[in-house]
Amino acid sequence: MTYDVHALRAQFPALRAGVAHFDGPGGTQTPTPVIEAIAGALGSPLSVRGTVAPGEINAERIVGDFRGAMADLLGADPAGIVFGRSATQLTYDLARTLAAGWTAGDEVIVSRLDHDANIRPWIQAAERVGAVVRWAEFDPATGELPPEAVGTLLTPRTRLVAVTGASNLIGTRPDIPAIASLVHEAGALLHVDAVHLAAHARVDVRDLGADFTVCSPYKFFGPHHGVLAADPALLATLRPDKLAPSSDAVPERFELGTLPYEALAGSIAAVDFLAGLAPSRENGRRDRLRAAYAAIETHEDALRKTAEDGLYALDGVTAYSRAAARTPTLLLTFRDRPAVDAYHFLGTLCVHAPAGSFYALEASRHLGLGDTGGLRVGLSPYNHAEDVERLVAGLATFLKN
Repeated sequence: MTYDVHALRAQFPALRAGVAHFDGPGGTQTPTPVIEAIAGALGSPLSVRGTVAPGEINAERIVGDFRGAMADLLGADPAGIVFGRSATQLTYDLARTLAAGWTAGDEVIVSRLDHDANIRPWIQAAERVGAVVRWAEFDPATGELPPEAVGTLLTPRTRLVAVTGASNLIGTRPDIPAIASLVHEAGALLHVDAVHLAAHARVDVRDLGADFTVCSPYKFFGPHHGVLAADPALLATLRPDKLAPSSDAVPERFELGTLPYEALAGSIAAVDFLAGLAPSRENGRRDRLRAAYAAIETHEDALRKTAEDGLYALDGVTAYSRAAARTPTLLLTFRDRPAVDAYHFLGTLCVHAPAGSFYALEASRHLGLGDTGGLRVGLSPYNHAEDVERLVAGLATFLKN
């Protein structure tokens, strides 16, 4: 399977600036086809969705194509794809809606490994109705969150478990299918934050066993917004707050206001771009995505190993990304040197590896790093060996100064 990273990089105008980007977990750069799709949508007639005027027809087509593209990406039903301003907004909306059916004494399980967007909405929703919050702890030495860390907390009162598909701080990929089996055996629902996972690995909501899955296209070359995938039949049982004249159909009942059609067009293009990253004899987009993600994982894993070999050989570097299954996302601290200083120093070399806890506040604190976190090195499909060489050389110089 051929993966031409140089041909890939040529399609990203931002990379011409010469910056080595290790900030992909916070959002990737944008390829030309996505930029053109956004401009194309804005340059064509657009109106509120309908079937009469050209603008209405264009809007209707874009929305339908968007649901189909995201369904292919996530292995979901297009009728269960919900647009949101962000994964955070979608999770807050869902938490408020589900909590309307909870009572005092019900229980919710959240993970210490997660981004705060999959923690705080559930905690706050639970607090409003008097539900109990239980914490699934990960092993700070290995970064692992074993299924039993969730399983031991489940009771007949558990209503929902929220867990990440991959940690945006240290890359850990929990065994979601095993967790899902335990959760469903207890009669609870499972909400999976796949924002970081979908940037690096093929997601199939059915294989995961997730009842609700969120992701964000701007983590995989698309525009800034969020997506929720769920079984349409499950969504039909939920009654979110909505305006009286707005559609009560699923999934529209969960979408507030007129959708940004240009962003949806960009996300369609991002999925198509991903599907074309590796040669494939398959005609279906879902199958081409499978081949593309296999190529992405092979490429990123090789770069990660190269980066680890170089970085871990440097004196005074501590790494916190040790899980057996993980994304190419490294968290580093430095003996006697703040991570933020490394971030600033690398910036002078046009190497962008940011420092912080990146909203994974609970994980950072559990690792003993407080609210400060560390230097996050996040590889993306367009990174190449030269980027890694510049990173390792830059940190070697930083540590000698």
